[in-house]
Amino acid sequence: MALDKGRESNETAGAAMSRKRMWLITAGVMTGMFIAALEATVVGTAMPTVIASLGGLNHYSWVFSAYLVTSTVTVPVWGKLSDLYGRRLLYQIGIGVFLLGTLLSGLSTSMTQLIIFRAIQGLGAGALVPLGMTIIGDTFTIQERAKMQAYFSGVWGFSSIIGPVIGGFITDQVSWRWVFFVNLPIGVIAALIIGIALKEPVRDRKPKIDYAGAVLLMTAISLLMLAMVEGGSGGLFSSQNLLIFLASVVLLVAFVWVELRAADPIIPFDLFRNRTISIAVIAGFLGGVAMFGVISFIPLFAQGSLGFSATEAGSLLTPLMLTWVTMSVVGGRLLLRVGYKPITIAGYAVLTLGFILLAMVDRDTNRIWLYADLMLIGAGLGFSMLTLLIAVQQAVERSKLGIATSLNQFSRSIGGAIGVAVMGAVLTASLATELKRSAAESGPLTEQQAIEFSSNPNALIEPEAKSALQPEVLSVLQTALARAIHPVFWVGAFMAGLGLLVVTFLPREREEEKSVDGERLIMAEQTNINARNQPVASE
Repeated sequence: MALDKGRESNETAGAAMSRKRMWLITAGVMTGMFIAALEATVVGTAMPTVIASLGGLNHYSWVFSAYLVTSTVTVPVWGKLSDLYGRRLLYQIGIGVFLLGTLLSGLSTSMTQLIIFRAIQGLGAGALVPLGMTIIGDTFTIQERAKMQAYFSGVWGFSSIIGPVIGGFITDQVSWRWVFFVNLPIGVIAALIIGIALKEPVRDRKPKIDYAGAVLLMTAISLLMLAMVEGGSGGLFSSQNLLIFLASVVLLVAFVWVELRAADPIIPFDLFRNRTISIAVIAGFLGGVAMFGVISFIPLFAQGSLGFSATEAGSLLTPLMLTWVTMSVVGGRLLLRVGYKPITIAGYAVLTLGFILLAMVDRDTNRIWLYADLMLIGAGLGFSMLTLLIAVQQAVERSKLGIATSLNQFSRSIGGAIGVAVMGAVLTASLATELKRSAAESGPLTEQQAIEFSSNPNALIEPEAKSALQPEVLSVLQTALARAIHPVFWVGAFMAGLGLLVVTFLPREREEEKSVDGERLIMAEQTNINARNQPVASE
């Protein structure tokens, strides 16, 4: 491909947007992404202190669940609204809602308040990443976006490493409330930069908003997420959860019916006629299952089976994140030479191999081998995730860029929620079987202990409960968990392998790209970018 000539044509295309302004926009987007990424890691460190201050241990998980649900269900709505009203306005509104929830979270006086305010924070967080990537898609050519993967991947990698450190330091030295307050000035700076640097055409037509579709979609996905996150009072397949699933399905059917009749639907179903979009959404879903699966269950395996401390277990993900960042950069460079399809296939192939090897680890596995395997999984994620995003952005016209970019992240988040819930159910069933078998072998584990631990395996993680166990019993429990978690990683391997099969059907390039060489394509794209960034007078 001749896409590496894009920078020369970018400089000679008579850019209406200066390079300084383009990099200011990038700085604003990266700052917004940073506070979203930091929020995902910094709060967990402070939660034990928060509980000691506010109480409400029984509602602990909802501090995270409320944020996860609202930040997921709003993603496609933010994307669609940005197509209708412009990126700058919606991005600033998103930051405003996020900062409001952040401020209120820091001022909370009860766990109930904190949960409600975290939900508000999540409403705004749903805008930060997808709209940020949409703004970048509007501003830069494909060549520049591919090379800029280093910056955006670096934001996530950097925040994943320093987040727990910052959270612990602020909580110990100042107050847990400043874990939230520290985001306020950073968010204001991001909003100001985007407000000053990003200029968009004046829109002279009043958009039609699909209110019914938005409400149905968010309600249906909220119910689905609640069922996935909480698993109901009696487990994933309890009668309560099945009713929630049924309600979600009914609302999704109603959503499809409304969308097919809407003048300007929240999710235009004609998008899925584009093979790149439909395959990317399916692959993103399957990749999300694998990605969130390893992030959720590797620390459990390390603490519960290998005897790692919480800090050591968390550090296991550091090489994964660093390799993810590095391979995102490498993949972006290779994308310009060989196209997105080979890179994505390579990513899912490496991801599948990584999960197959992970499913074979046991308590005797060398720690270096485990680190190497996690680096392999990180490499697979790095090659595939942002490459799919660029493929999606190249496959749609500008008027649908926001919703297409949002669907890419939305599918991954939904896949993660469903995948973690299914993997959790697999682990529960497998652990009960392993403990029952261990008790039947007339070892140190009694049948009563097997029943107790299968319903509450926290004794393998909580230091006080673990120290109260006899060494022989602890060893049996750790071995049982190691065996029980193998099927979980096989589920991840299956999903990654299915994703590999799916991405083989990606088109190699868009039909319109076949008739021009890379330089002409970049010049045409940059000309379009310049034109659409010039203000257009209203009639």
